[in-house]
Amino acid sequence: MARTIIEPFRIKSVEPIRWTTRTQREQLLRAAHYNLFLLPADDVLIDLLTDSGTGAMSTHQWAAIMEGDESYAGSRSFDQFRESVQDIFGYQHVIPTHQGRAAERILFSVMCKKGDVVPNNTHFDTTRANVEFVGAEAVDLVIPEGRQPSSRHPFKGNMDVGALESLIDKVGRERVPLVMLTVTNNSGGGQPVSMENVKAVTAVCRRHSIPLYFDACRFAENSYFIKLREPNESYRSKSPKQIAQEMFSYGDGCTMSAKKDGMANIGGFLCTNNDSLAEQEKNLLILTEGYTTYGGLAGRDLEAIAVGVQEALHEDYLQYRIASTAYLGNHISEQGVPIVQPPGGHAVYIDARAFLPHIRAEHFPAVALANELYLQGGIRSVEIGTLMFGASAKMDLLRLAIPRRVYTQSHIDYVVEIILEVWQSREKIRGLNLTYEAPFLRHFTARLEPAEVAASARR
Repeated sequence: MARTIIEPFRIKSVEPIRWTTRTQREQLLRAAHYNLFLLPADDVLIDLLTDSGTGAMSTHQWAAIMEGDESYAGSRSFDQFRESVQDIFGYQHVIPTHQGRAAERILFSVMCKKGDVVPNNTHFDTTRANVEFVGAEAVDLVIPEGRQPSSRHPFKGNMDVGALESLIDKVGRERVPLVMLTVTNNSGGGQPVSMENVKAVTAVCRRHSIPLYFDACRFAENSYFIKLREPNESYRSKSPKQIAQEMFSYGDGCTMSAKKDGMANIGGFLCTNNDSLAEQEKNLLILTEGYTTYGGLAGRDLEAIAVGVQEALHEDYLQYRIASTAYLGNHISEQGVPIVQPPGGHAVYIDARAFLPHIRAEHFPAVALANELYLQGGIRSVEIGTLMFGASAKMDLLRLAIPRRVYTQSHIDYVVEIILEVWQSREKIRGLNLTYEAPFLRHFTARLEPAEVAASARR
């Protein structure tokens, strides 16, 4: 078999990207208050900020878009959408939303109240924010290996089942309205959850009569990791779709951002098997998102998602997806760059605390590293650490999220070159101070300044 990773598609349309000079990037970064979220996208050469909604759609998706039924109620595009989602996820009620965080807001608004506790392997930023917004407590219970970037455990996204049992015993079942599993575990390095762990968590939930919900954004990648790594070798002969169907059969519902493994540029959904909850969730949907057969989406978006969730499970695509991400991770780690091992499905995560040991967490080492990659090569990435999660951050990671079907291997080779250049001069990088923060999800709009600037201003 050929060693070279080739994209399992041909390129039919191209979008130009623009080069900038380092001097221009220095000015742009200063104007953006050293927060890459505030940069104009046109001034980014390789954009690895997120894989959410940034992928390229297929010819089949574009063809489906032309079939979009824009009727306000009872759209046939909703029927296509619901049937495709139910084929994979299997849940009775499928509620469309404009994106994943809308599904989270509706779910937690209906199921949680002040004083409740929501366990997860690791909450992502919007999940945690929506839990906390209703006054509940978001608790992360990933296995110990999931907090050790250099550990090579094959399923570092697994929930610590013993810790889950202890938490329920400690706070009482009545304070735990649901348990969540994030597949793959984004905040922990894009690491997968094993089927064995899913079953163990389900058993705990059933024993205590607690619903289990999946954060299913990257369900296809997680299913493929199960096929490759699950100790039970019977999964080697199963398709990713069969594995996904089994995984979701152990839960009671899910939230989903279709901007990830839905292969679409917008959209999401909330699923449940509970008739009473579904009625409440649909009522809230109508209040804030739209009618139950469009949920804030155009019919054409529903059509694109209906095709996309199926395409995300194609094995040739998943093989390329996982291999190309590992290609980036392995190339930089071989040269000494500390990353979360093994490389995840949708992204490579650099351990910024190990990369920049001279920068303390309160000076945001992963943000400093992200800024340096932009200055050196026009690459945009994102911090998963102290800026995003505050004092609760256990690690400071820099995520290089790979958009689906967008960049070629030569783009990734360029990213490798820039990272290695920065690695060679890492001692020169300095930390940052925070000058403005919003009360929720502060990393999106935060303003920062170089630490030495702030220090000199105080003298």
